[in-house]
Amino acid sequence: MVSKENSLGDTPDALKLAPGPPLAPGAVTEGELPSQDARPIADATVAIPPDREPGGVEQSPEQSDDTKQAENPREHEVHAGFLRRHPIAIAAGAIVFALALVPGYFYWDYAGHFESTDDAFIAARQFAVAPKVAGYITAVPVTDNQHVAAGDVIARIDDRDYRIALEQAEAQVSSAQASIENIDAQVAVQRAQINANQAQVEQAQANLVFARQQATRYQTLAQKGSGTVESAQQYASQLHQQEAALKTAQASFAVAQRQIEALDAQRSSAVASRAQAQAQRDQAQLNLSYTIVTAAQPGRVVNLAAAVGQFAQAGTSVTMFVPDEIWVTANFKETQLVAMHPGQAADLNIDAYPDRAMRGHVASIQPGSGTAFSLLPAENATGNYVKIVQRVPVKIIIDDPPADVALGPGMSVVPSVRIDPKPSLLERLKAQL
Repeated sequence: MVSKENSLGDTPDALKLAPGPPLAPGAVTEGELPSQDARPIADATVAIPPDREPGGVEQSPEQSDDTKQAENPREHEVHAGFLRRHPIAIAAGAIVFALALVPGYFYWDYAGHFESTDDAFIAARQFAVAPKVAGYITAVPVTDNQHVAAGDVIARIDDRDYRIALEQAEAQVSSAQASIENIDAQVAVQRAQINANQAQVEQAQANLVFARQQATRYQTLAQKGSGTVESAQQYASQLHQQEAALKTAQASFAVAQRQIEALDAQRSSAVASRAQAQAQRDQAQLNLSYTIVTAAQPGRVVNLAAAVGQFAQAGTSVTMFVPDEIWVTANFKETQLVAMHPGQAADLNIDAYPDRAMRGHVASIQPGSGTAFSLLPAENATGNYVKIVQRVPVKIIIDDPPADVALGPGMSVVPSVRIDPKPSLLERLKAQL
């Protein structure tokens, strides 16, 4: 370092004092020697290169704050002067900052109890309503976006052809039933015939017993000479006749029984025909009922395409139907699911109705990201893999959905799920107040 004497007595031309504002009291002027109570000569305004000290010694880049203040006295004085001139503004700013810090902490503490996302929408299992039979539409008693209850008529189809088909099927059932009854009557007659044949068999057996006794008796008389040979031969012939008559009666009895079996088989066939006719009748009744298209559950008729006089093909949509059962599908980031589980309460803010406060609860969390179940799932086994935070669908059930607003699939929702049941500091203060 250069001594004070050298810095004052042998001052180079490059270190001439630059003209400037009046020096502060106690500053050293040109040609004076500093006293012991005088301020350091560094306080003087000197045109010194910023990178060198007096005497040509380079300063290090790591200067202390005191050195910087000494080299820039005017800037230091400006800051000090601002603090002296505006103490109230500075105090007010500090107070405002302190007041803003308190509600900021309250908000941070309260927001930490919730997980929210704007990637959410209302979902439902909407489906197309189509008739099962073809025909001309004769009536459409509903209109677009109308709410209907279960069983309400949506469209009617001309049913004359189907009524005729039902009448034909019923006639076939009646015919089959008549055939069964006819066979039953034949079976009853045949059973009576069997009884008669059985009686004839019994009669033939009794005649045979008597004929056998007569033949034996006259044969004995003829052998003893008490009777004629002609009589013995006559009763022997009668015995053979009775034996033949018994065989004939037994054969007739067997034929009558076989006839019962044939009638039973015919009856079984008639019963099967009746069952087939009944099935055709039931199908005709179903087809007739299909001419009335009804709502299977409560909901709204959307995108109605049916019109009176239109020919509706079987399976062709006549309208879309949105059931009353709706829910919210919220696609949360996978990093937001740490403390989320079914049963947690949720606040629902629907964009279409921002002034309506709705509540719900988490029903389930899908076991997998949304892209995993898409038509073309993501294939991460590639060379250029970039990790992206996935979104997982969370099903939120709306508690007591309002009936005076139209909620439907695709409407945007901002759900906030409460993941921490403990009350926040703001809620505790409100409860105490």
